[in-house]
Amino acid sequence: MNIAVKHDDFNGLVNDSLKTTSRIIAEKFEKAHNHVLRDIRKLIEANPEWGMTNFGQTPYVDQQNGQTYQMYEITRDGYSMLVMGFTGKKAMEWKIKFLEAFNAMEQQVQTVPASLSGPQLMAAALIEAQSTLNQQVQEIENMREDVEALDRISSADGSLNITEAAKGLGVRPKDLFSWLSQNGWIYKRNGAGSWLGYSSKCNAGLLEHKTTTVLRADGSEKVTEQVRVTAKGLTRLAKLIPGVAREVKQ
Repeated sequence: MNIAVKHDDFNGLVNDSLKTTSRIIAEKFEKAHNHVLRDIRKLIEANPEWGMTNFGQTPYVDQQNGQTYQMYEITRDGYSMLVMGFTGKKAMEWKIKFLEAFNAMEQQVQTVPASLSGPQLMAAALIEAQSTLNQQVQEIENMREDVEALDRISSADGSLNITEAAKGLGVRPKDLFSWLSQNGWIYKRNGAGSWLGYSSKCNAGLLEHKTTTVLRADGSEKVTEQVRVTAKGLTRLAKLIPGVAREVKQ
């Protein structure tokens, strides 16, 4: 795709601290600002440390009504992650324009070697922008398999015990038991040996209980109750678990 990018297109996209804002993103990509804010908050919740580094909340005054609202200042890395899923020809054009704006502003705040001319700087910026875009395409392709796997899990029938769920998530069973206990998914009654699921998680369809009757050697019967992770619960955990992160309270 041959996209012509003019230097005038850079004006107002990126400031001298090498940041853009959620309002500018919303305007240029023709998205509702509250939707952009929602997507940013999801990224911050997924990785709080990284998110707080690349997204900084700041107030602004609406010139039309004089009210104060919140927006985010966004670094280049934050911008790249935020717009990764934006699609369409117009979105591609603005992705390149923003990357060019970051490159141009970066050149302004650094000491520019005298041997490089304006056209040479622009050529180098275009090469870097294309490299970034290629990397984003590969990252999207890599993520596609993960998304398809989650879709298969979500549509699967039945449920898994916690040990089986841990295997599916690629974590140690004891780590999963510990995480579920610490994050309000499961608990034990005083003096009881088996785990139970909190009613909030069961009502949400994330956990369920399975009752089994076991025949003892003496011929008597014993009724046991086992907490199990549903397909919906496994999908939720697959999004929360890497690094065994703490669940963000709603």
